Amino acid sequence: QVQLVESGGGSVQAGGSLNVSCAASGTINRYYSMGWFRQAPGKGREIVARINGNGRPEYADSVKGRFTISKDNVKITLYLEMNSLKPEDTAIYYCAADENSAQLAHGLAQWWGRGTQVTVSS
Repeated sequence: QVQLVESGGGSVQAGGSLNVSCAASGTINRYYSMGWFRQAPGKGREIVARINGNGRPEYADSVKGRFTISKDNVKITLYLEMNSLKPEDTAIYYCAADENSAQLAHGLAQWWGRGTQVTVSS
């Protein structure tokens, strides 16, 4: 079993910054792929960013240059630094983890957190 607990998020005006974190526990190790997904009201879940077991980050085009994903391999904690936020970034942000990076990339990760709300006002 793997537990993922998100924290951070909140409300900010457009152009502002927010950080979210995801603390992992249980039978997980540094080689798991981890990522951030989001789901806006009335829309499907989409990948925001992911980081493979080798530490290579990948980003959705919509957040490139504004968001930074990182991972503490000792604490097994995932971070997402969000800058230049836009109203369209408003969503619930979910942390996900899987041993299989392809599974995670396709939104089929085995483990998910409960999510944290990010709201960006114009």
